[in-house]
Amino acid sequence: MTDIEKRCQNFLSVLRHCQLLGMSVEHADEKGLVLKLPYSDSIIGNPVTGVVHGGAITTLMDTCCGISTVCFLPDFEICPTLDLRIDYMHPAEPGKDIFGFAECYRLSPTVIFTRGIAYQDDREQPIAHVVGTFMRMGRPASDGTLARSIDGEKV
Repeated sequence: MTDIEKRCQNFLSVLRHCQLLGMSVEHADEKGLVLKLPYSDSIIGNPVTGVVHGGAITTLMDTCCGISTVCFLPDFEICPTLDLRIDYMHPAEPGKDIFGFAECYRLSPTVIFTRGIAYQDDREQPIAHVVGTFMRMGRPASDGTLARSIDGEKV
């Protein structure tokens, strides 16, 4: 596992809702991040068809875009979501895991710009496209425990 993958996994591991959904880091490098959302009963939106609820995909993509900042920034920073836009192309196929890919494409002193896709079997057949902006607030101002744990230091 690379240092970037470790940082992304450490970040993901402190997000309780992501733990409950079973999300995991599939790949991470300086070009972006891939997260996996396993198919489960807890993400079904329509119990008759088994189609995944759009909120689960939104959660995956907000998390993926947010954590992709770790791939781009040299040090962990608090970067809450400012705006997230998702265009759904088609429903996710029931019974299959969903993957999210996100990358940072622009960095300003105050905002990070991200984009990505949700997909199942093929990135060329996306379930959804996403763009997100995240506010740069700098390193955590408390005792730094969160930043140190995400950066892989023992706390």
